Amino acid sequence: MSEVAAVAKVCEEDQWRAGLYALIGRLFFEGPDVPLLVQLSVDTPDAESENDGPLAQAWRQLAVASASADATLLKHEHDRLFIGIGKTPVTPYTSAYVPGVSPERHLLLLRQQLEQWGLGRDRSTSMPEDHISGVCDALRHLILRGELIAVQKEFFNKFMYLQCLSLCKALTQAAPSPFYLEVARFTQAFLLVELEGFDMVSSAL
Repeated sequence: MSEVAAVAKVCEEDQWRAGLYALIGRLFFEGPDVPLLVQLSVDTPDAESENDGPLAQAWRQLAVASASADATLLKHEHDRLFIGIGKTPVTPYTSAYVPGVSPERHLLLLRQQLEQWGLGRDRSTSMPEDHISGVCDALRHLILRGELIAVQKEFFNKFMYLQCLSLCKALTQAAPSPFYLEVARFTQAFLLVELEGFDMVSSAL
């Protein structure tokens, strides 16, 4: 089944979840271009509500930061934070944030899991599978092809949640621009919503 056909069969909420994983992955993969900044700055509720939860608030703040951001400067900042020569202020590779397990071992486990699902790394790229963008994309694929919530939850807990939270904490401590500070906060808020959602669904089964 094609991904387009699969999307048509998942509910609106899951399409929304998959879209946010795609967005987060894109923002960590490279600096946003002008069209993406424009989309982020306008694609937000018109009025703030006292009933807004942490995710809605984080989305609004990301939109505000996007409206005043400069795409060229953000590209340079992204490279400085994540790609610079030598040790960068923040590593985007989630295996670096797993206590008690070597990064090599964690990456091997992740690689084996993805290969079982037919989601192995694109051989045309040298980027390891544990880049936060790749991990987000993997869960996006699981959602769009309708994998069981239990499967999604296991992958989220084992390969995403604590690692990505630690990565975002490192990002906020690196004194980034207002834009990447809000990217970190939005990612954290979304991960917490996902954690709560997985727990609610599991308890209802």
